[in-house]
Amino acid sequence: MLFGGRPSVLGIAEDALEFAREAAQDSHPDEYLGLLRATPASAFDLDADDGYVVTDVLVIPGTETNPVSATFGSTQVPNDMRNVGSIHSHPNGVLAPSDADRSMFGKGQLHIILGHPYGPDCWRAFDSEGEPRTTTVLDVDLPDPESFFDFTQADIDEELE
Repeated sequence: MLFGGRPSVLGIAEDALEFAREAAQDSHPDEYLGLLRATPASAFDLDADDGYVVTDVLVIPGTETNPVSATFGSTQVPNDMRNVGSIHSHPNGVLAPSDADRSMFGKGQLHIILGHPYGPDCWRAFDSEGEPRTTTVLDVDLPDPESFFDFTQADIDEELE
């Protein structure tokens, strides 16, 4: 299925969901907010070549949080095709979107709410309309985050040529 001209999100990497659950727990009793970024499924050993897998949770600099909301400035959001939705916590444990959540959901195809106590089953996924959707947790091997910074000046020079 296509969303905005792009294939749909097939699922979320288990490590990405675990990262967000831990971040929500660390932020408690304030809300946690992040953006979901995806990688083409073809990069993984999956049966499906068409679609995306959520592999990253992007924390936006300057995010303001309190026990009932979390917001960030839209100027801080990278403008790239990897952004597919949002993830945020509800410290009160309610796993249903508020009206404010639904207004933000139009900006992506997958939105996840994490509820206190942030256990493995304390989350729900929603589509851009705020309707519940099934989202598979995928056990895929993600690149080592340390490798992101594993480059030399020669690598930078080559990229700039």
